[in-house]
Amino acid sequence: MKTLLLHLIALGVASTAIAQGRADQEVTLTGTLQGGRIAIGGESTGWALEYRDGTGQHSVEVELPRDLMARATSGAMVRLTGTFTTRQYVERGSVRIFRVTRLEEASASPAAPASASPSAPAGRLKQLTREELNAQQKALADEILKVSSVGLGGPYNALLRSPELGKRMFALLDYLRFNTSVPRRLNEFAILIQARLWTSQVEWLAHYPLALKEGVSEATLADLKAGRRRASMKPDEAAVYDVCTEISTTHRVSDATYRRAAQVLNEQQLVDLLTLSGTYTTLAMIMNAVNQDVPPGATPPLAPLPAR
Repeated sequence: MKTLLLHLIALGVASTAIAQGRADQEVTLTGTLQGGRIAIGGESTGWALEYRDGTGQHSVEVELPRDLMARATSGAMVRLTGTFTTRQYVERGSVRIFRVTRLEEASASPAAPASASPSAPAGRLKQLTREELNAQQKALADEILKVSSVGLGGPYNALLRSPELGKRMFALLDYLRFNTSVPRRLNEFAILIQARLWTSQVEWLAHYPLALKEGVSEATLADLKAGRRRASMKPDEAAVYDVCTEISTTHRVSDATYRRAAQVLNEQQLVDLLTLSGTYTTLAMIMNAVNQDVPPGATPPLAPLPAR
């Protein structure tokens, strides 16, 4: 009996491995394609597939080649053929993805409705696809798709409605995220401060793990999430918190707060920090105004702040 049980367990493990796919083994998965799964700032392919097999419900990041990306629509039922592989990200480390070679439309099966993901609340702006764009929008979309972790989702879905603005904002975000003079730990913390002040679910969801990775403590972020200022922050984090919070809530920075900030940040860093805060405030305003929700399957991480 013990031998039989071990044999059955081994078969189960093997079945799971086969269902999930081995590296370099081409398989076909049927499920719901989702665009913009990871929000602003994170590293991802920008697409995911929600699918069900004999081992249960799964979600996997999907890498779409450029020729297939033009046909991809978030929320569509599809059959994807490809191979599982591993991609190494700078911030997220090793991530398993599904590299697609063929995309086909699929109809939801009445016998297996659970293969589709629950629909997210509808936003006020329809999610754009590349084939719907005019020439100016497509030029911007092609630049976005080279680097974006959210595909054409997140703030880009709104910014594509104003492509000249979108082009300039895209360039600004590239500087503020990857070329700023502000240390990455403080940069990610400052983004989360604005996410909390604006209850910007997408910004928090994307940047919380990045802030942790850069060294902001869980305790500091837990207090920030609850709307509290942690007393035991590092001096540079306390300075960033006070500057970003004061300018956003009082529209001024006191002399005392400015002096403390000037002790840990130089003039360029202060200018970059304030510009970052204003830019992520703008993104939060846009996404809140158009009801940009968290990706399907994710729970909004922030509760509304108490009225002050």
